[in-house]
Amino acid sequence: MRRVLTGLCLVLAAGAAVAAEPVRREWLVGGVTREALVAAPEQAAGAVPAVFVFHGYGGDMRGAARLFGLHARWPEAMVLYMQGLPLEGAAIRPEDKRAGWQNLPGECGDRDVAFVDAVMASLRSEGRVDGRRVYATGHSNGGAFTYLLWQARPKVFAGFAPSGAVLPQTFRLTPRPALHLAGERDTLIRYVWQERSMARLRELNRCGAGQPWGEGGTRYPSASGAPVFTWVHPGGHEFPVAAADAVARFMRELSAGGEK
Repeated sequence: MRRVLTGLCLVLAAGAAVAAEPVRREWLVGGVTREALVAAPEQAAGAVPAVFVFHGYGGDMRGAARLFGLHARWPEAMVLYMQGLPLEGAAIRPEDKRAGWQNLPGECGDRDVAFVDAVMASLRSEGRVDGRRVYATGHSNGGAFTYLLWQARPKVFAGFAPSGAVLPQTFRLTPRPALHLAGERDTLIRYVWQERSMARLRELNRCGAGQPWGEGGTRYPSASGAPVFTWVHPGGHEFPVAAADAVARFMRELSAGGEK
């Protein structure tokens, strides 16, 4: 029986789209059952944008649905809150059984990249998703995996929004629109490390001078057509409500098209 995450179906405004309730789905990947909560527009006229959301270390898909709430913030898109597996055997936490995502190529047998591949294959076969408007976001360990997807599958995603994460020095990325979110007092994933990552993104995407982008945000136009956005809050490693608003705004703007 499919389990439904309740209490998250919202009407945004009079005449606005209504957010669908996330519903549990399963995929068999490498002999292992993987799952996600999927919120899909019920009356879409055609193919819709899609957003993959990755929870933090020790989290789960239900917590991610509550934390990000992107299906309520962007009800016209399909939102997939992905569920990680225990990180036991991973390089960083070899004895850890809490759920998370691989951080590096080849780690855990690339099981999480394979999971994303399997989900994308099923979405393509169903014909409900616009392959030109697929995005990825995640916080902390989920943000690190978002960066890994950028490295491993740059052609699959139209934009990336990692939060509370660092871009590894060994990664060589293809220019893509990006939003990096960070807390100035983050002592877990130190803000100075994230500053360096944001600087690398601007260099990679050949960005110009920053321009204000809403409250707490900066937009860096790109000569390569891949703008970089940053959103910095005064807190620590948490993911504030306003961060979810910034992620939704970033993806909606990209989906609408044009240089941002």
